[in-house]
Amino acid sequence: MKILVTGGAGFIGSAFVRMAAAEGMHIEMCDKMTYAADILRVDSVKSSISVHTADIADTGAMDAIFSSTMPDAVVHFAAETHVDRSIMNPDEFVRTNVTGTATLLRLAAKYKIKKFVHISTDEVYGDLPADTNLKFTETDPLMPNSPYAASKASADMFVRSYIKTFGLPALIVRPSNNYGPWQYPEKLIPLTIAKALLGEKMPVYGKGDNVRTWLFVDDCANGILDLLKNGAAGEIYNIGSHEERKNIEVITSILDIMKADKNLIEFVPDRPGHDFRYAVETDKINSATGWKSRIEFEEGLFRTVNWYLDNKEWLLRKKSEVEGFVKALMAQYAKGKQSN
Repeated sequence: MKILVTGGAGFIGSAFVRMAAAEGMHIEMCDKMTYAADILRVDSVKSSISVHTADIADTGAMDAIFSSTMPDAVVHFAAETHVDRSIMNPDEFVRTNVTGTATLLRLAAKYKIKKFVHISTDEVYGDLPADTNLKFTETDPLMPNSPYAASKASADMFVRSYIKTFGLPALIVRPSNNYGPWQYPEKLIPLTIAKALLGEKMPVYGKGDNVRTWLFVDDCANGILDLLKNGAAGEIYNIGSHEERKNIEVITSILDIMKADKNLIEFVPDRPGHDFRYAVETDKINSATGWKSRIEFEEGLFRTVNWYLDNKEWLLRKKSEVEGFVKALMAQYAKGKQSN
């Protein structure tokens, strides 16, 4: 099977590329190579994949890739994913996540793709209260609360429309929060590790009570690979671990592993529209493919922290790239808090 993987130099996409290539699949990888992409993530399999640099919202460039490679399947990871950046610049998220997805769907229909796997997010459901055991199922309504989540919900609706209107054999995957090696340090776990290494204050929104379900990236990639092989067209599948943790618990766990000073924690004004809790039911993918998450959070976090400690140069170089954005973001949120 020849697979076109969009966003293959990204965090989750690269984990999938490494896994699929290791199984001997023919991978045509496409990435715009934005700030959060890194070709080093697929360096271990570079001899067995083909790499194309292109913007998924560029119809001409993507048509040329489809026509020259003639893939059997598309696995679509490419997206802008950082909620804070979506608050600062929503237009970029509309272009990539909505227009880009619509472009790919149009070309997938044109070239009669046999399977289109669209990677979405659990954030499209909105949030849940903390004092309940409720979890989102695939039939729950979409109630996105950030520009990022809204752009992904819109993309999901475009996928649905192509399934219903054009008969495109597509499916939607909604993973919970991923973590692991190679994640760009604008996200909570790698940013915390980097700041602890440097002895810097680490901003924590509100009281740090927001709850996420944490899924080790290799577990997620394995689930997506299973769905590529055995998932049913027209269906939606949640992927999650049931490992729920408050943000402050995640941060203190990292500091414990690193034996770092907890006084580095600095509580800051909360993010606008900050979802409180995410949790998803995974019975559907369990039944369809037998997939279950394997890496418990404590093990996965320990492995993740130690990977970053072994790759300090990469982590701190990437962290330096994001410093200006983080400072501007904190200033904007503080200004908004003062004006309320």
